[in-house]
Amino acid sequence: MAGQILNPNLLLAVPLAPLVGAAIAGLLGTKFLGNVVGRKVSTVATIMGVLVALILSVHTLMAVLDGASFSGNIYHWMTVGTLSMDVGFHIDALSSMMMCVVTFVSLMVHVYTIGYMAEDEGYNRFFSYISLFTFSMLMLVMSNNMLQLFFGWEAVGLVSYLLIGFWYTRPTAIFANMKAFLVNRVGDFGFILGIGLLLAAGHSMNYQEIFAQKDQLVNMTVLGTEWPLLTASCICLFIGAMGKSAQFPLHVWLPDSMEGPTPISALIHAATMVTAGIFMVARMSPLFELSDTALSFVMIIGAITALFMGFLGIIQNDIKRVVAYSTLSQLGYMTVALGASAYSVAVFHLMTHAFFKALLFLAAGSVIIGMHHDQDIRNMGGLRKYMKITWITSLLGSLALIGTPFFAGFYSKDSIIEAVAASDLPGAKFAYFAVLAGVFVTAFYSFRLYFLVFHGEERFGKAHADHGHDAHAKHDDHAHDSDAHDEEEEDDHGHHGLAPGQKPHESPFVVTFPLIMLAIPSVIIGFLAIEPMLFGNFFKDVIFVGENHHAMEELRHEFHSAAAMGLHAFTTAPFWLAFAGVAAAYYCYMVNRKVPAWFFAKLHPLFTLLDNKYYMDKFNQAVFANGALRIGEGLWKFGDRMVIDGFLVNGSAKLVGWFSSMARTFQTGYLYHYAFVMVAGVLATLLYFFPFWHA
Repeated sequence: MAGQILNPNLLLAVPLAPLVGAAIAGLLGTKFLGNVVGRKVSTVATIMGVLVALILSVHTLMAVLDGASFSGNIYHWMTVGTLSMDVGFHIDALSSMMMCVVTFVSLMVHVYTIGYMAEDEGYNRFFSYISLFTFSMLMLVMSNNMLQLFFGWEAVGLVSYLLIGFWYTRPTAIFANMKAFLVNRVGDFGFILGIGLLLAAGHSMNYQEIFAQKDQLVNMTVLGTEWPLLTASCICLFIGAMGKSAQFPLHVWLPDSMEGPTPISALIHAATMVTAGIFMVARMSPLFELSDTALSFVMIIGAITALFMGFLGIIQNDIKRVVAYSTLSQLGYMTVALGASAYSVAVFHLMTHAFFKALLFLAAGSVIIGMHHDQDIRNMGGLRKYMKITWITSLLGSLALIGTPFFAGFYSKDSIIEAVAASDLPGAKFAYFAVLAGVFVTAFYSFRLYFLVFHGEERFGKAHADHGHDAHAKHDDHAHDSDAHDEEEEDDHGHHGLAPGQKPHESPFVVTFPLIMLAIPSVIIGFLAIEPMLFGNFFKDVIFVGENHHAMEELRHEFHSAAAMGLHAFTTAPFWLAFAGVAAAYYCYMVNRKVPAWFFAKLHPLFTLLDNKYYMDKFNQAVFANGALRIGEGLWKFGDRMVIDGFLVNGSAKLVGWFSSMARTFQTGYLYHYAFVMVAGVLATLLYFFPFWHA
């Protein structure tokens, strides 16, 4: 099959199948067209659409592994001058792997949603949204040009907005989706600037045409400045990734996005949308490789995100928010790998993370179902004997997350740490410290969550007026902190939490089946895929690494086999740091609960800083939200009321009125007045045009 061109019609069916399902559920299954079809038809249509997309994606991946490919246009939209705007696909190992990840996780989320959203009135609307998201993400990863990339980029942002605010009667959900929308607009402004710079210099938006001009682009500067064009373009593109992939300081939207239903947390905010930025940088590797400045910027931003977002996960008590901050931290790991020119390692971690983080989010949702929609981990404990499938799959996901040898996360996470250690770019030493320290932090908060939820005393079905040492770690300012919100949750889900005497229960099969299916790759995919993806020909001619960047060469030199790497891990620092994190969590939350209280008392200012999320939200609220409000009020009062209304509109009216009143004094009706004015006018004209005093 080497050299074979893939069938474009089959490729086109991959994104269109979920789109058809979304249209059926969203148009015919909602009030929009009168609920023509019921829940069953909407469910079948959307699941079948994603299933078709998955089957075709797997077929495409197998064909690509045999040497097939496709790069061409499907539809010509318009021509502007010499610029051709097209819809097309670029199918290689990177895009076909992403297609499989997106469709597989999406299918599991669709199945899971049957159980999770069974009692929700917006059931059909939710299915329509997640299928529409799948279509948007597929268009993004399959694109062969930056115009289509931008379309998919904005489309996933739009659907994310709709899903975060899915329960639109809740003020907290509306606040969260508006926050996500606005923060992503900041990143997208940089993204479109980067596209514009490349378009202006390369006169094309097609990937291959831009990459072919990289030797010319590297010597160009931004018009009117001395800034290297590629450095400016790559940094602008990465600013887009900072918004979409929630990198510091544009990370603030993702924790609040947990206001949406749990299935979208797994689909959008763990496995697919937030990894779009990682995918984009990997796709643009031929350009990023030509700017060490841009790579250093990427690495430092990723390192800050990986470490400092992990700290915030330690004090969270909402089960979904712990996993959310874990997602932020792991996205930082991927970004650090991109900065170290280890693009294949970043994409490898993207893939492994998609499985085990989607698993952890869906397991959290299963726990929430079992706890009757109570999300506070301080009210749990001992769930292991009531929810055995959720327990074992959560344990497997947690072991993968912390990098336990032979689990999927171990192979990708350890490879990132080794790649950063091999990098000699400015900032690499700080990045190495951050990712190494992050191993301990990740293990600690992951197993703090695990032990508090599944082990220890049963704290559910009781009054919880005081949570002891954890009382400081309240929910965020805009989540679950008002009586009105609690009432809304009770309205949506019935009684909030387990009543005295009630016991948790395992979730139905449609919820546990996706957990099992996601747990399998969370355990084995790293062992199977590390050699071909990192050291084989999987990404040959797809990802480009410059000769002056040696991280991947050093990894290749040290790698012998997946089994040998797993055995060697027991002698390395990351393993013992992870072990120390688990042991510390066990001691603090299973053996001696007084230790966290002691730390809280001794380090109260630090806990206050973490509880306020480094005051980033308050800073943004004070500077950007309130500042913009004051600027708007100032522009309204001075610009609108004084300049436009006062001077231009009312002023011109008053001027006309004054002139009219003056002219009216000469309109007396007396003939001698008119004669006098005429003589005066003639005299003034003579004096102006014939100044006799100059003679």
